[in-house]
Amino acid sequence: MVANRVEIQPDLLRWARERAGLTVDVLLQRFPRLRAWEEGSASPTIKQLEHFANATHTPVGFLFLKQRPEESVPIPDYRTVRDAVVHRPSPDLLDMIYICQQRQDWYRDHLRSASHETLQFVGSARVADDVIDSAARIRHAVGLDLEERGRLPTWTDALRRLIDQVDALGVLVMVSGVVGSNTRRKLSPQEFRGFALVDQLAPLIFINGADSKAAQMFTIAHELAHVFLGQSAVSDSQALEVPTHLTEGWCNRVAAELLVPLEDVRKEHKRDAELAIEVSRLARRYKVSTLVVLRRLYDAERIERDVFREAYADELDRIREATSKGSGGNFYLTLGARSSKRFARALVGSALEGHTPFTEAFRLLGFKKMSTFNEVARTLGVRG
Repeated sequence: MVANRVEIQPDLLRWARERAGLTVDVLLQRFPRLRAWEEGSASPTIKQLEHFANATHTPVGFLFLKQRPEESVPIPDYRTVRDAVVHRPSPDLLDMIYICQQRQDWYRDHLRSASHETLQFVGSARVADDVIDSAARIRHAVGLDLEERGRLPTWTDALRRLIDQVDALGVLVMVSGVVGSNTRRKLSPQEFRGFALVDQLAPLIFINGADSKAAQMFTIAHELAHVFLGQSAVSDSQALEVPTHLTEGWCNRVAAELLVPLEDVRKEHKRDAELAIEVSRLARRYKVSTLVVLRRLYDAERIERDVFREAYADELDRIREATSKGSGGNFYLTLGARSSKRFARALVGSALEGHTPFTEAFRLLGFKKMSTFNEVARTLGVRG
């Protein structure tokens, strides 16, 4: 029996491949006739098309369209590369936003069913507000203590502490370096560092866990500023430049002041110390990246612009060379971080109480087996 072939626009195959950032050579082993498909001299079977859609992370329905669809990020997109707006989001970024939106929708309904009140701090700030005053207000709300953070032994401890503090405010914080639970789909910090999905009941912050722990500290602070502004966004927050976009510029300045107050760094900075040694010391005190410390020293007028730019470039090269890939850790221990302990506990508890179907809980948490669910419940300390 000859398998049925499907007539599709060859350009849509090229679009799907390019959208996923893949070359023909990369896919040829799985799809030997890909070149012929893209040239229009041959057609795939429906099964081959489904496999191709899966390999390129493309909704299969898109491949039956007449022309390339226009895809855009479903929230304001403030990412830039060399001051140019990034127009094409990857399937990984889009799918991660959709996953978080689905989780947020469930959690919002969950809170509504329990008649929870809205969170007053969401949308309580304005970009016209003073940066130092705004940072102080957020620091007070979160309970950030600079001395306590300085005493924590590692960046990982400081990051966990900050996540717990933001979580206590009622903000879902999800940190992952992969799409959902798919370890083959690694997120790129070069594409985005985080995003905020603002909601009066269930605000959500997502942090790209593939970034360094120190960089994640700044991203959380940046996205938290978005929550206080009441403005959702996907961002590529960096310390080198203050973004020209009004909202991003305000969030960057507030994040820097929140983590490394200008008056404190002026007091702590030792003028006679070697710059590299002093930057490392201050980075350990504030538990932020050395890049953020360099920016704050420049903001505090402790180093000249040329010195700042040269030191920043050297430090950026050093960090890139030192970055290594982690093992991903224990699935059950990392699931709470990937999906937010607050969200996971609420969902698991709801399923055990019979309010949410187990299949829905499996889908939102990213697994398929009841045995996995039971172990997740045990790890999170949730009982039916």
